[in-house]
Amino acid sequence: MAFSSSLAFPFPSPPSGTFRSRPTRRFRAGTAGRFLACSSPPPPSDVVVTRERGKNAKLIAALEKHNIQSLELPLIKHVDGPDTDRLPDVLRNDKFDWIIITSPEAATVFLKGWKTAGSPKVRVAVVGAGTARVFDEVSQLDHQSLEVAFSPSKAMGKVLASELPRGSESTCKVLYPASAKASREIQEGLSDRGFYVTRLNTYTTVPVEDVEPLTLKLAISAPVVAVASPSALKAWLKLIPKVNNWDNSIACIGETTGSAAKKLGLKSVYYPTTPGLEGWVESILEALRVHKQLKEAPKC
Repeated sequence: MAFSSSLAFPFPSPPSGTFRSRPTRRFRAGTAGRFLACSSPPPPSDVVVTRERGKNAKLIAALEKHNIQSLELPLIKHVDGPDTDRLPDVLRNDKFDWIIITSPEAATVFLKGWKTAGSPKVRVAVVGAGTARVFDEVSQLDHQSLEVAFSPSKAMGKVLASELPRGSESTCKVLYPASAKASREIQEGLSDRGFYVTRLNTYTTVPVEDVEPLTLKLAISAPVVAVASPSALKAWLKLIPKVNNWDNSIACIGETTGSAAKKLGLKSVYYPTTPGLEGWVESILEALRVHKQLKEAPKC
């Protein structure tokens, strides 16, 4: 497992007990993105998990196996994109050699439109094991209509664009249902290889801005913030009054998000060479190990 880290500043030391298991905190949900404490203030946490509400459970459970305490602070939420309603009609009226799906959210949105279109026969290429799992139930129930037929050697969009198989046809047609904020890397890479690409922006992300002050204070003091997208990174930076005053660690799900973190000026960035939950957990553990070493190092 390879990690990328640039340690320009020492980490501030959180209260003792960083690696001990602690009692579970209880929150009740208020308005979107708001967490309200039900009783006494929760203890400090090791890691802030930031995916959309309801999508952090697997990461939290994986970290609990290492006695790592998490604070859930969703930073983004998914909403319909400008082409959401067009997707069923496009699937009904045209035939594609490949459907390109690059995230679990893109898969969920696509499946909804695909079912509305009457479940036409499609061949899907996915990026990442997490994305593939979204299709597991459907492909098992109706493998004649939906086939997950390709994933790249590395779970990255640019690798998929370079490795997607072409048929013998002079024109190979691809449908790419994507986030409105996704780059043009995939469609341009495929177009350069002679594929004809139709992109639909079927969803987008917006930042969660209404965060309870105590929750934000606890999040800022945590040694590690775990993020799964550049959008979540940008949302986090908007919540921090001054980025130069926050120098704890960012643990990213993969290289794309890790590279974005560096470009945004973050100094302590960890990410696995292969995106996915297992590598993400290892990145978080590495960030915590470094934090503990710095905390315990003799002061000059």
